[in-house]
Amino acid sequence: MDEALVQGTDSAPRGRRAGGGREAKRAARSARSSQSVPYITRRIPYYEVLDEEGLQTIERNAGLILEETGIDFRDDPEALELFKAAGADVKGERVRFPSGLARKLVQATAPREFTQFARNPARNVVIGGKNTVFAPAYGSPFVRDLDKGRRYATIEDFRNFVKLTYMANALHHSGGTICEPVDLPVNKRHFDMVYSHMKFSDKPFMGSVTHPERAQDTVEMAKILFGDNYLDPLTGKPRTVIINLINANSPMTFDETMLGAAKVYARNNQATIITPFILAGAMSPVTVAGTCAQTLAEALAGMAFVQLCNPGAPVVLGSFASSISMQSGAPTFGTPEPALVLYVMAALARRLGVPFRSGGGLCGSKIADAQAASESANSLLPTCLGGVNFVLHTAGWLEGGLSMGYEKFIMDVDQAGMMHTLLAGVDMSENGQAMDAIREVGPGKHFLGCAHTQANFENAFYRSPITDNNSYEQWEAEGSRDLAQRANASFKRQLAEYELPPMDVATDEAILDYVNRRKGSFADSNI
Repeated sequence: MDEALVQGTDSAPRGRRAGGGREAKRAARSARSSQSVPYITRRIPYYEVLDEEGLQTIERNAGLILEETGIDFRDDPEALELFKAAGADVKGERVRFPSGLARKLVQATAPREFTQFARNPARNVVIGGKNTVFAPAYGSPFVRDLDKGRRYATIEDFRNFVKLTYMANALHHSGGTICEPVDLPVNKRHFDMVYSHMKFSDKPFMGSVTHPERAQDTVEMAKILFGDNYLDPLTGKPRTVIINLINANSPMTFDETMLGAAKVYARNNQATIITPFILAGAMSPVTVAGTCAQTLAEALAGMAFVQLCNPGAPVVLGSFASSISMQSGAPTFGTPEPALVLYVMAALARRLGVPFRSGGGLCGSKIADAQAASESANSLLPTCLGGVNFVLHTAGWLEGGLSMGYEKFIMDVDQAGMMHTLLAGVDMSENGQAMDAIREVGPGKHFLGCAHTQANFENAFYRSPITDNNSYEQWEAEGSRDLAQRANASFKRQLAEYELPPMDVATDEAILDYVNRRKGSFADSNI
């Protein structure tokens, strides 16, 4: 990955003296802190929590939900006609699927993996298989930092997070609605959000799903951005340049808005993530197995719909399942039950033969504190061990998704960088085995000065750009700052050092011309 800038750091130097080369060395360490790759290809086994019998039971129960209970497809007569023509039992807005129909529709045409193209080809991502793609958090109406506290997000905040994501080696994808710019009209803010992804980053991005027309605007802007590269010269079909989040309205319902956006993207060969959004105990049963069966049923129905709209359109099985406090009803994160749901759903997606989306750095904490760190770690680790292909909400998530935290973003990016090393597994090359080092040093000596250590020390271990491992005295002398304070300094430095990725001037002008013409064609509205 050829990034213009690397993630900054505010950690104290390890050397005894501050010299002219300190900043250069610090920058180099930061550059190595996250492996610069367009996406991760795992080299460790998947963590499995159910055997074959257990997985078959959940698949069977999901099939029974589809056959007996069915799924509501509301306010979309075309969807009902498509399902009826495919052999489903349609009564009113309720669609019931004969045994195996939904699975058959998905497996017949949905790709096992696909490439999402970026305007910078070096940043193309392959979604599915053994690959993991990290994207920032999504959808928060509020932002937070140490200086200004919690406040409504603006388009300036949105652009800031696009820039920070662009500069983060550990994030492979620009994401979508990183935060909601509430200072812009609801019916027009998608233009500014999509354009910000196109202008301030060259990583792949997500599109608008809040109205079919807004989805179409996203497609039209992408056509201008990619120009001659939008169509595959071999097939004549659009390349997949946008991925989009389509949520089921759980339990067992899809609404007009989501269906409309899904149709637009599917028919333009753009990818959709079909995600039941579930707070277990409120929107699904309280048990892991029950939640998994419902999630699979809803996702199968949504993915089958996408394939009926355009056979072969890229689709991702999504799962977002949180537990809730049975005392207050509030969602909880970093708890064992959602991790178990993730592990099971990842295995079910692999068995179905489609990419999987879930996980991230999720927490319920209001600030970037110890609770945030603990819950996010307990969310991100299962994400990586379980085998999630597209990780939305990797960085920045606070307050159950209501806030996007600047400091939390920096802390989460650091954790995502560590996952690159974990998923790479154990180096079993001759260098990795290090037998020459053991022979050279022998008993009772140390490895600090041996040839193997000298050759490998710069890349031997993950180096966090924001944690402090110095002595107490040095830490105290440099201000006794905690992690959140160091992260605060880091994001400010990065924004100050940000540089625009190159973009063709004529392309930029053409996108802005489209945006301005469309904005001028209808009145502002907050619905």
